[in-house]
Amino acid sequence: MRLTALDISIIFIYLIAVAAIGLFLQKRAKANKEAYLLGGNTLPWYALGLSNASGMFDISGTMWMVMLGFVYGLKSIWIPWLWPSFNQIFLMMFLAAWLRRSNVTTGAEWMLTRFGRGRDSNKSHAIVVAFALLSCLGFLAYGFIGLGKFVEIFVPWSAVQPYVPFTVSAEFVPHFYGMLFTFFAVFYSILGGMASIVWADVLQYAIMTAASVVVAVLAMNNLDTAPLNVPEEWKTPFFGATLNMEWTGIIDDVNAKIQSDGYSLFGIFFSLMVFKGILASLSGPTPNYDMQKILSSRSPADAAKMSAFVSVVLIPTRYLMIMGFTVLAILNYDQLNLHSASGIDFERILPAAIQRFAPTGIMGLLLAGLLAAFIGTFAGTLNAAQAYLVNDVYLKYVNPEASNVAVNRMNYATGIVVVLVSMALGFMAKDVNSLLQWIVAGLYGGYISANVLKWYWWRFNGNGFFWGMLVGIIAALIFPYFTEGLDLYYFPWLLLISLTGSLIGTFMAPPTDAETLKSFYKTVRPWGFWKPVADQVKAEDPSFVENKNFVLDMFNVLIGVVWQMSLTVLPIYLILGMHRELMVSGGIMLVCSLILKKTWWDKLPQDSDSVAALLKRKLVSHS
Repeated sequence: MRLTALDISIIFIYLIAVAAIGLFLQKRAKANKEAYLLGGNTLPWYALGLSNASGMFDISGTMWMVMLGFVYGLKSIWIPWLWPSFNQIFLMMFLAAWLRRSNVTTGAEWMLTRFGRGRDSNKSHAIVVAFALLSCLGFLAYGFIGLGKFVEIFVPWSAVQPYVPFTVSAEFVPHFYGMLFTFFAVFYSILGGMASIVWADVLQYAIMTAASVVVAVLAMNNLDTAPLNVPEEWKTPFFGATLNMEWTGIIDDVNAKIQSDGYSLFGIFFSLMVFKGILASLSGPTPNYDMQKILSSRSPADAAKMSAFVSVVLIPTRYLMIMGFTVLAILNYDQLNLHSASGIDFERILPAAIQRFAPTGIMGLLLAGLLAAFIGTFAGTLNAAQAYLVNDVYLKYVNPEASNVAVNRMNYATGIVVVLVSMALGFMAKDVNSLLQWIVAGLYGGYISANVLKWYWWRFNGNGFFWGMLVGIIAALIFPYFTEGLDLYYFPWLLLISLTGSLIGTFMAPPTDAETLKSFYKTVRPWGFWKPVADQVKAEDPSFVENKNFVLDMFNVLIGVVWQMSLTVLPIYLILGMHRELMVSGGIMLVCSLILKKTWWDKLPQDSDSVAALLKRKLVSHS
């Protein structure tokens, strides 16, 4: 099915709307550095939560999750724990509040509050800036190529060529489309900063929600007329040591996909995934748009509420779309064109299903929603890269006394440079998957050990952080050349190498100075191995009460993960018409919500000190 004039009109109305938001908020963003990079810490938590959810609703990830739903059914709900998806629960319960209490602009600036100012802390600051920029550039290039390949399916170059005065080779058509739609993201995000990104994301979330509901209704209507022919194990989220998913006689090609994915030994895979996921969640958010949204919140309590709201608004909406397309694809598999040069490509299910099943007008809405997902993710990542370049490079090393005018100019300049560099990386990369593997395996593999220790152990210092990160990243980049199978299977070795580097680096240098440690401990108030510092703080201030919420926080995390997973299965059971399971899951979600109301919501921090620090920072910036 080709795009009609109505579909194209819907897409253009959306693009014009987000550009208008950037123009409208341009003046507000020029007020000062915090206004541009953090929205002035005035944005409500629910808007930040919607924005964060919109940024996580990306095209490439949705295509991947539709493929997982098609192949693995309800067992696919566990596989996103690879990232891990439950890190939002750790943020919700305690880490978002800890991070927000620091009153900093970026994750790199946070390093100075933890390790002070000196040679070792400068090294830790520098490696976080490098990690953040590499991560942001990689994700921008990844999204840039993914978007172009997605658009190419619906808008063949042969339909565009007669209307443009130049030619583009078939190899670079996705890049051309990627550049075209990237300019809209660049326009509003560079002009309006964080505020325009958040309010544009709210609009984008509304579009994606409407698209998801339409897809879910289409799927349920189709199920009323035809049964779903899938393996019995497909319809249950529970599993044993092996997957036992047999598609023979139904869709034989799926068996080869399961074999190539390497998930057959699901018990071992799941155990490693949980082990890695818990450590990754304890390390806190990576220095990208998720962290910037937390730092943009009004208070620590708002940061926690925002992280909870992400799960509420993202998961049910996204799974309405994912399972809707999954059902439509299974029911009409013989009508989909999933063939590629290398054989059956199950990641083509999403665009193939849109082409086959979306009626006029609805296709435009779906494409606008998925384009919105890309643009929201791109804009948020771009803003994070700008924050690190302006705040942690320009204002720290080049021009610490820069005026608001100079800072605004640098915001615009760095935004343009980052986009151009990410486009260049996109042109050089072979494909989307190669970039994604480089980011996840190469960069994030070395992140966990050092970033867990920084929160929970007082003796850990800037030298240990630098060497733990450096050794871990180098090892993660080298390992794929000497091992086979899933990256997850050599994660324990990466963790051990990174931990060794962290410990050796820590004991090769003296502890962080006492005043920095006391200031950090009093402000952030983490739990963990902080007794020597806690004793010093209480000796100076007998009224200080240390954080003894470890057991409560871990209990809330456990309840929160169950709550999050019930949110995940509810839309799946709804679409599949599994009403008994739907009622049980709804009951579990309600019970978990009531427990968390008492053990989490009613105990959210009331941090008057963070508000005072924010007011002081604003007075300084205005003076």
